[in-house]
Amino acid sequence: MYRTYNSLHMENSILIARLKGIIIPNIIAVTGLALQNHFKVDDGTLVFSEFVIIPILIGFMSAWFWRNITTDTSTLFTSPILTTLVALAFSALILKEGVICLIIVSPILYVFITLGLSLGRLAFRKNKKTLNISFVSLLLLIFAVDSVSEHRYENMVADTLVINAPPEKVWSHVVSFEKIKQPNHYWLFQIGMPSPSETTVTGNYEGAGRKCIFSNGYTFDEVISTYEPNKNLTFDIVGQPRDPEIMGHIDILRGQFLLTDNHDGTTTLTGNSWYRLYVFPAWYYDIWSRSVTRNVHFRVMEHIKELSEK
Repeated sequence: MYRTYNSLHMENSILIARLKGIIIPNIIAVTGLALQNHFKVDDGTLVFSEFVIIPILIGFMSAWFWRNITTDTSTLFTSPILTTLVALAFSALILKEGVICLIIVSPILYVFITLGLSLGRLAFRKNKKTLNISFVSLLLLIFAVDSVSEHRYENMVADTLVINAPPEKVWSHVVSFEKIKQPNHYWLFQIGMPSPSETTVTGNYEGAGRKCIFSNGYTFDEVISTYEPNKNLTFDIVGQPRDPEIMGHIDILRGQFLLTDNHDGTTTLTGNSWYRLYVFPAWYYDIWSRSVTRNVHFRVMEHIKELSEK
């Protein structure tokens, strides 16, 4: 009976330690983010530290709570899953992030929480207090510098599609087009991200207004800046929705359709988009931005192709 009591007590202690290692680091992280938002220069910009330094610190703190718990290699990769889920829950409840944003951010959170846990296990196993303090201090210094630094990242994505129709026939569907009825094939569109649906214009000339309407009713207000029939339609984005999903972390600056006559009855249609990111690290989020932008391009361009080839 004594052994049973001891066993239960030990199991409860381990469970409590595991829960502390998941919940307390996330609470500290949320507090740190609140302070960071108060002092950082770029209002509304989500910086590198929020997705790299903070997760590493979460994992490192978790390792401290779990330092006396015997774990195997598999636990090193499974434990951060629960920690990541709690971090995502805090993001949804406190930061009001949407489901698609949480899906996008989950891989990078998991990777760096796991990295922090691995470093913490190594550090606390050696019990080098000076090394541990130096490591945490370095991360906090990076966090502080990153929070007060300016961040700016812009990019352009280009895609091409060959259409079996001459430029003059394609052009009539480039300036504006009727509602897209084809089902979405891109997985983010399928789970709820808005996809382009139709466009309207107030006139066929430079300076005319143009609207790109998305599947959920979102409207991008545009002004035609270049109008060269059968060759070039360029438009500046002058108004766009703000949304807790990806739309809230990226601005589309300009769009363009270029038509090239292939002199064989076909036209090469090129779609270009310029955008600015407000979420970092850019090397990670630009992968997603380019993917979304490309799929927006091809949804519109394939619709134009279908209309032109009828």
